Amino acid sequence: MLNLLGKIYGVGADLRNTFYDRGIFKTHSLGAKTISVGNLTTGGTGKTPLVAYIAELLAASGEKVCILTRGYGRDSSGRVLVSNGEEVLVDARTGGDEPVELARKLIGKAIIVADADRVAAAAWAKEEFGVTAFVLDDGFQHRRARRDLDIVCVDTTSPLRFARMLPGGNLREPLSNLDRADVIVLTRAELAASTKDFIRSVRDLNPGAPIFRAEALLRRLRTLDAYLAGRSNEETQTLTKQTLAFCGLGNPQPFMEMLAKEGTTLIKPFDDHHRYTQSDIEQIEETAQAYRSNALVTTAKDAVKLDGLTFEIPCLVAELEVVIDDPDGFRDLVISS
Repeated sequence: MLNLLGKIYGVGADLRNTFYDRGIFKTHSLGAKTISVGNLTTGGTGKTPLVAYIAELLAASGEKVCILTRGYGRDSSGRVLVSNGEEVLVDARTGGDEPVELARKLIGKAIIVADADRVAAAAWAKEEFGVTAFVLDDGFQHRRARRDLDIVCVDTTSPLRFARMLPGGNLREPLSNLDRADVIVLTRAELAASTKDFIRSVRDLNPGAPIFRAEALLRRLRTLDAYLAGRSNEETQTLTKQTLAFCGLGNPQPFMEMLAKEGTTLIKPFDDHHRYTQSDIEQIEETAQAYRSNALVTTAKDAVKLDGLTFEIPCLVAELEVVIDDPDGFRDLVISS
């Protein structure tokens, strides 16, 4: 039954794309350089650190950057200015966890706007802030917004041969639609034994797009208090085998494997975009006590939802950075698009 539903879902996705390709559904210019970063699948593919990396490249080249995002999981509706580029204006409940995470990371570098209608949001942001470059977060399927560069993330920890259409799998559209991508980034490459077979699979679907390998590396560990207060001068912290990790991610496995390399193997997962309560923190600390853990660690995406909650055990925030195998080539494509 799920296979049948998946085929129907795939036909619907292909039909929608055909309507855009033939001009039946209209696309709209955002009036400035526009770079989309997206994927073919639901769940985490390591996209958010790449969005931040691209925004930093654009800002360093002199662009006035705005990230346009839907703000999945937020309580609010309509348009929310998450950051004006100088300060974070809302919490994760109002702006969404990933937009607030981006806003904290990109102070002084990018404006963040959450709005399901990214075409209208772009017109507003351009008028309000003089934006010269837009980054569409999770924009591959948002074809109403015309883009100058379509970057698609492919997670090397999820082999393409196992991919299935929703609802039986996590594909939003058939794999053949990867041929729409201008650039393909193989994310979490540090966790793959080899990317040669993966590259061959991608080349079968898109023979011409440049392919880059991206690794997500642990940049630093800050205490939760320092992270939430925006203190960047705190001395980096360390992990031990008894540090208990917790997270609410679409795909927690890469986070677990990254921590395992640092010597930490204990983890308590929650659902993606989980909204933490004080009761959750008490349960986490009870688990930590059972394992005789003397510290906790979580992701930046989770940390933005912990403001106002009380911890009896020290909590650290793992901040990641993206490393591209050909940074100059990637930068040239982004800047010249």
